[in-house]
Amino acid sequence: MYKVRVILDTKEDVIRTLTVNNSINLEELHLFIAKAFGFNGQEMASFYRADHEWNQGEEIPLFNMSEFGEAISMSTCILKETLPKTNDKLIYVYDFFKMWSFYVEVIDCNNELLMEPTVVMSIGEVPDEAPEKEFIADKNEDSFEDQFGDNDFESLDDIDFDNY
Repeated sequence: MYKVRVILDTKEDVIRTLTVNNSINLEELHLFIAKAFGFNGQEMASFYRADHEWNQGEEIPLFNMSEFGEAISMSTCILKETLPKTNDKLIYVYDFFKMWSFYVEVIDCNNELLMEPTVVMSIGEVPDEAPEKEFIADKNEDSFEDQFGDNDFESLDDIDFDNY
């Protein structure tokens, strides 16, 4: 049995603690998380591996996205293999149009079997709309302006492109 804490990335605390069998795959976890937060589970979603500082890593998509052969997907990832120990983390994104984002962390794991997954703690209400996301990239040391300067392309305004 795994006890998993799932936190919705919003200003207000919205948290669910779930217990699930450690032998389920991530697709089953995805459906249970969606249900626990009041979603129908019919939208596209992905898990992302995360380190202990919540830095996003490899994507685990809902479906095999490879054109050829088998690739990683939620159905091929077993929970106890993907998150083998306490404090292991995933980032879960549900509905790519609305970008509901969740932090998923194993808070306890043992070999006990459950009859069915359960929500053992529920804090807060899911807002009507997903919070706006800010996508801010780190400043690249070799930025475009550093390499080419701000004014290198102003001379292009003087060219009459109709002649070409």
